[in-house]
Amino acid sequence: MLMKKYQLKNIDCASCAAKIEDGLSKMEGVKSCSVNFANSSLLIDTDNIESVKKKIKDIEPEVELIEEEDKKILSSPNGIDLSLWKENKTAIVKIVLTVLLLGLGLIFEKEIHNTPYRVLELTIFLTAYLLSGWKVIISAVKNILKGQVFNEHFLMTIATLGAIAIDEMPEAVTVMLFYVVGELFQDIAVNRSRKSIKALLEIKPEYANLKSNGDVKKVSPESVKVGELILVKVGEKIPLDGEITEGNSFMDTSALTGESVPRKVKEKEIVLAGMINQSGLLTITVTKLFSESSISRILELVENASSKKAETEKFITTFARYYTPVVVFGALLLAVIPPLFFAGQTFTDWIYRALVVLVISCPCALVISIPLGYFGGIGGASRRGILVKGSNYLDALTKVKTVVFDKTGTLTKGEFKVADVVVKNGFDKEELLRFAAYAESHSNHPIAKSVIEAYGKLVPSGKIDQGSISDVQEISGKGISAKVNGQQVIVGNDKLLHLENIQHDKCDAEGTVIHIAVNSVYAGYIIISDTLKNDAIETIRLLKEKNINTVMLTGDNKTAAETFAKKLGIDKYYYELLPEDKVNHIEQIIQTTAKGNKVAFVGDGINDAPVIARADVGIAMGALGSDAAVETADVVLMTDSPLQVVSAINVAKRTRKIVWQNIGFAMGVKLFFILLGAFGIATMWEAVFGDMGVAIIAILNAMRVMK
Repeated sequence: MLMKKYQLKNIDCASCAAKIEDGLSKMEGVKSCSVNFANSSLLIDTDNIESVKKKIKDIEPEVELIEEEDKKILSSPNGIDLSLWKENKTAIVKIVLTVLLLGLGLIFEKEIHNTPYRVLELTIFLTAYLLSGWKVIISAVKNILKGQVFNEHFLMTIATLGAIAIDEMPEAVTVMLFYVVGELFQDIAVNRSRKSIKALLEIKPEYANLKSNGDVKKVSPESVKVGELILVKVGEKIPLDGEITEGNSFMDTSALTGESVPRKVKEKEIVLAGMINQSGLLTITVTKLFSESSISRILELVENASSKKAETEKFITTFARYYTPVVVFGALLLAVIPPLFFAGQTFTDWIYRALVVLVISCPCALVISIPLGYFGGIGGASRRGILVKGSNYLDALTKVKTVVFDKTGTLTKGEFKVADVVVKNGFDKEELLRFAAYAESHSNHPIAKSVIEAYGKLVPSGKIDQGSISDVQEISGKGISAKVNGQQVIVGNDKLLHLENIQHDKCDAEGTVIHIAVNSVYAGYIIISDTLKNDAIETIRLLKEKNINTVMLTGDNKTAAETFAKKLGIDKYYYELLPEDKVNHIEQIIQTTAKGNKVAFVGDGINDAPVIARADVGIAMGALGSDAAVETADVVLMTDSPLQVVSAINVAKRTRKIVWQNIGFAMGVKLFFILLGAFGIATMWEAVFGDMGVAIIAILNAMRVMK
């Protein structure tokens, strides 16, 4: 599926966005599409974009589809939507003139109502009405001509024209005025939400200092190739992922990870685009094109996150589609039935009550505040260094009842050190380490690196002669086989020894154990130690306080797994697992979990991709530079802190709480005012305040989740 992103210009209401999405989804040739009102974008998979443009014009004539690369037409350098500000200025002028005319009409209404100057009263009120409501009326007429009757423009037009028909001119003007004022507040609120996400996107580097033939010149990051050298001066953003070839410094990683403490970097370390160089001049060899860099993919992820809608959003969109016609027909029955069947009841009175019901029933507050709430939740999480790929995953996080952790690199630091070397059958420590280091020399695994490092410390030269190594074979999940100076060496776990039928002592040690055999003779074992992350114990404690079960999966032996599980206070643990075993365990846990509850898996995102993909919610930790993590995980934690798992769940629960607050508040207030209107207690003034007031309060409440 090839999704392409476009900008939607002049899209000013959430229900319009929902109509466009619904209309495009039914088009032949459109495989998939999602309209994101919160950031005015369309994500679509189609081969005929011209037909899509025509369909959008049919649905919403004022909305324009703009290529993503032409986005600069809409925005100023500081990220403010210029077209939106122009529209706001026009709206403000209309509102001021309408208020002046309404005030003038109200002052002279009683004096000229039943006089020859009555025409002047009508002229003042009708001018004010058309000034504020012309756009609404035209939109309603256009939609009716296309067969799209039931929307907020239709509700406002019918209600106000009805008010004019029963000679309630001031109320008709006021309804339209407050509707326009509410739309203005809605635009401002949505624009603030968009700018909050755009502030996150400002971490995108604007230029790179390319070093070539002794010269340094500023170029676009997109034009720099892999292998080229760039200079990063103090205070500049790193423009592309790369390896430091010269210099050392402290890096501000807060824009990427939410971590305020600067990170020290030196030669041969990897740095990522978006980090800010704080203290020293760096020369960096570029390792990824800008389009493939971590920051580029993360920005795309954040911008597109709202395209994956939560069930609540889908429900409200569907609800609004059926709710509006039900309200219209209900209001029609309210206007007609009582005066026809009950003595003493007048059509004027019941039509007025029906109009009040129409005004208060507008579903705008629900349709906009709910996606805005999820959008705010995703934006707020991203500023904490938590990337959530969609609002559906925010919802899923609130239902997590079991969190399964990989051990190494997730709960532990993954900083392996050789703790002990135990020799057997006449071998000595130096010899054992040499065989292990030589066999592991082609591996990038942290355990292999720790063995090579220990060998280097023990032997003065510490140099590995690659010419003496041959026939290297990796045995998945068990270890490595190689020939070292013509001798057959195997290095791995207990399962590998059994596979090769090598006699050995059973060893239970606190730590990871790797066994070594030379020419089928057991030579001994090396104990590799790891340490818990500083906040790992607190993470498990906080999850338990939320009544969330915790499970640990590891390839370590039983003794090591048991030791770490006790320190952490983890509920269950499984040990000596191959990668495929972890997938099987996740499936078993999911099968035994109560219906409706979710299982999350937290891994380092590099070798845990299959398990991350299988879990209900896959969480990749500390995997900012890992392609596997960004592709596979539903949630990416941009630091190595397991405590962010708790933060992610907290953000998700807060978002859902605010969303349901808005649903309950909007539905409750509307139902209350509908009853008041039906019984003739509420006038159109209260209805307007109730409708637009609910919308504004719901929007402001939704924006709280971003903080």
